[in-house]
This record gives sequence, C-alpha cells and structure tokens, in this order.
Amino acid sequence: MHTMWLPILLTFVLAGIVKGITGMGLPTVSMGVLGLLMAPANAASLLLIPSLVTNVWQFAAGPNRMATTRRTWPMLLMICLGTVASAGLLTAFAGATAALGIALILYAAISLARFHLSVPHRAEPWLSPLIGATTGVVTGATGVFVIPAVPYLQAIGLQRDDLVQALGLSFTVSTIALAIGLAAHGALHITAAAMSLLCTIPALLGMFLGQAIRMRVDPGTFRLCFFIALLLLGADLAARAVT
Repeated sequence: MHTMWLPILLTFVLAGIVKGITGMGLPTVSMGVLGLLMAPANAASLLLIPSLVTNVWQFAAGPNRMATTRRTWPMLLMICLGTVASAGLLTAFAGATAALGIALILYAAISLARFHLSVPHRAEPWLSPLIGATTGVVTGATGVFVIPAVPYLQAIGLQRDDLVQALGLSFTVSTIALAIGLAAHGALHITAAAMSLLCTIPALLGMFLGQAIRMRVDPGTFRLCFFIALLLLGADLAARAVT
C-alpha cells in the first residue's frame, strides 16, 4: 500500500477537482481510478471520510435543508436499507470490478445522451422508494452512489441550488450506509479509517481548486470531457475484469 500512496492522493485531488467544478463526482472518480489499483472494497473504504466530509458540507451549505430532506426521505431510507443489505457483494462478489465498470459506463452513457426525463410529482411517493432501493443495491455492489439516484433527482424538477443540496444529502446517506455495510461484513478496519481520514486532505484541496477552476472553464465542455473519460475508465475496468 505504501508504494501506492502517491497515486491514491493524486486520485483524491482529481476527484475533489471534479466535485468542485460539477458539485458531484468525488466517489465516482475515486472508485473508478482506485479500482485500477486495488479491490473495489478497499477503494470504497478509502473514499468514506472524504465523501462524507465533502457531501455534508455541500448539503449544509444549501438554503433548504428541511424541505430537501422531507421531499427525498423515502428514497434516502431505501438507499440505507439497500446498501447495508447488499454491501456483502462488494466484499465477496468476484465480479465486483466488472460491476463497477458497468456502473460507470451506464452513468456516463446516460449523462452523455442528455435525456430530458421528467417525473410528475404524483409519481414520487411510489417511485422514490424504488429508486432508493435500486441505488442502494448498486452502491452495495459497486461503491458507486449515482445510479439511478442522480438521474431521478435531476428529473423531479428541483431548482439548481436545491438539486446540488439534494445530491449532497443523497451521497451523504449513501456514504454512511456503505460504511455500516462494510463494517458489518468485516471490511472496514481502524487502519482503513485512518487512511480514509488522511485522504480527506487532498480531496478538500482538489475541491477548492475545482471551485476556482469553475469560474474559468466552460461547464458544458468540462462535462463532456468528464463523462467521456468516465466512459473509457468504466470500459477499461470491465475489460480488465473479464480478461
């Protein structure tokens, strides 16, 4: 592990930059890049504290914390239950790396396609728990929090600031649930927690850099490059897993 410290720290700087520019992407980038270096369960252990700190910050900085929580709590509850129940897949499933690659490919492909989905308010009471349970299973199996929670939150008509806040809350809940699931399956140890805490520093540094860069780059161009890179990264992970 000592020989991998530099690439690990640089990974969290990169993931922080992406989050600073786009408001999301730290767990996704971390899992994708670290998945090239280590088992997905080990990568998930490293991202827990950086993800928790940055997403709590993102949620707390928004103006409508209670309203966002009230609207999304059925999804959040099922994310918790689904993640804890399925976290054993990340620790024991032989195809976890392939599953991680496929999840990244799906997320990148959906984002690049720019589908303009719209969920009517009347559908939220039954669809929100379903989305949460599905997201929980994907999180437990891959360590990636975004499918299908992010497209769903983008489709329910939230204002931009409320959407950023809802994403921060969703990722916070997913991180806590993943930590509980990994601990329950014996995959989270004090050493991993200490390493995860250390990784928070480059993640925050990257986030500050990303916020500064955001003022100087075209968001559409960056978004395009980011999702193309994510697509290629997912394809590489999936290919490595089957060869």
